[in-house]
Amino acid sequence: MPRSAGEIAAGVRARGLRAVDVVEAALERIERADPELCAFVEVWREDALRRAGEVDALLDGRAGDVTRKREALPLAGVPIAVKGRHGLRAAGPLLAAGGVAVGATSVPGPGTPWQTWGLGARGRTVNPWRADRTPGGSSAGAAVAVAAGLVPLATGSDGAGSVRIPAAWCGVTGLKTTAGRLPSADRTGLAVPGVLARSASDAAIWWHVVSREPVPTGTPLPVTAVWSSDLGFDGPDPEPVALARAAVERLVAAGVVRLVRPRVPLRLADPGPAWLALRTPGADPGEARRVRAENDRRLAGLFAEAELLLTPTTPTPPHGHDGPGDRYSTSLTWAFNLSGHPALSLPAGFDGDGCPAGLHVVAPHGREALLLAVAREAELRIGS
Repeated sequence: MPRSAGEIAAGVRARGLRAVDVVEAALERIERADPELCAFVEVWREDALRRAGEVDALLDGRAGDVTRKREALPLAGVPIAVKGRHGLRAAGPLLAAGGVAVGATSVPGPGTPWQTWGLGARGRTVNPWRADRTPGGSSAGAAVAVAAGLVPLATGSDGAGSVRIPAAWCGVTGLKTTAGRLPSADRTGLAVPGVLARSASDAAIWWHVVSREPVPTGTPLPVTAVWSSDLGFDGPDPEPVALARAAVERLVAAGVVRLVRPRVPLRLADPGPAWLALRTPGADPGEARRVRAENDRRLAGLFAEAELLLTPTTPTPPHGHDGPGDRYSTSLTWAFNLSGHPALSLPAGFDGDGCPAGLHVVAPHGREALLLAVAREAELRIGS
């Protein structure tokens, strides 16, 4: 199994690994696998090897500021994929931390209104677990690159579930940040940066780098949580619900979370029409504002009684490459783009077709550290 981002960075800083060798190995994996997966639109081989050489030279003390502490490079030599051809613009903090951008990942191409797919340089991006299924999107290639072990980290952005949906359908961890905490070019404020990673620990390193917050320790457990299968308005398929609920029960048995029953059951207004209105130029935002205000009030009441909200990440399993039909794959995720809450998708097991599913974990505004702490404990205690 390829090394984690944390293992790579520790090895490169200690000089047991060479960044050039690590990046070369990642490029070789991409070259072998991408003709089938189509996860990348561009691979930056020469630039990546040059950058890796610069990281090695810095740590060898042959170039740059030789007094710079190795701890200042928490991503030393880590191969990173960035979302889309313009993803490098937002990767500055990752590169400054020693990360090496190896290429741009696929996003949806033109021609369809649904965004749960990707178009790589060689064709349609496929789910690494079942090639006849989509990986989700719009951070499609990012999730595939991480799930297939091509890179340990990939950047994403999430406007309606675009990190969390592919994380769920590819069986990796995907974090959407709180609205406004990190820079975003989205005029509506719905889309925010995020990350896809093979582990919560690696996602936590990403968060530490981009937020400049210290890595927290000692989160009191269990964390109180409310379970909702449908947020009060949706009709998800039974299997994703069952898989997510089983993951919750494992967290409860491991002492990571404690389920509580809110005094008022959570029933959100369907955020879909409001989200679409905010995305449509010229649309009247009045009803969207009303829905947002009402859902914000109900979520504030829930988070006054519990620290987390747990749901399935998606209402359906991964669909085929012909599209999702009449179902919105975003129905359980875009409420939290509208409200701005941070949210994370954790692997929740596999369905009868061999496709991954996700457990969706939502926290109060600004509590990314809590999400990551719960995810790390899940991995440590139950191997999630």
